[in-house]
Amino acid sequence: MDSKELAQYIEATNSITKPWLLVQLRLKKLQERRATLTDNVYNKELKDIYQDMMNLGEWWRGIEDDVF
Repeated sequence: MDSKELAQYIEATNSITKPWLLVQLRLKKLQERRATLTDNVYNKELKDIYQDMMNLGEWWRGIEDDVF
């Protein structure tokens, strides 16, 4: 699945409020651009995505049935 298909899936399933899918989309877009990026730029963007993912924390605790 490429980033366009993933974005369409997110839209079709009304999943824009699911932050883990948005992180996946950012990772997919970064992967697709990898060949055009320097190592420094790639690593900086990857670290940024990682930090955003870690900031999600365990927000889903107690509402697993509603969000997964």
